[in-house]
Amino acid sequence: MKYKVHRFDINMQRDRDKLEQFLNSLEGEIVSIIPNIEPKLQGMGATAKVDFLYIVEKMK
Repeated sequence: MKYKVHRFDINMQRDRDKLEQFLNSLEGEIVSIIPNIEPKLQGMGATAKVDFLYIVEKMK
């Protein structure tokens, strides 16, 4: 089996349609979507932000 790993930079507020279009354009089967979660400190406390996704595709 062959796999391909894609890096998808994302802004979770505005890139929903872009992500949907990208996923629908893949030819193989999606095995996993792994978010890169980065902690952020703000004035009211700690939060987290997703910077990018790793998408693992199983090639046909």
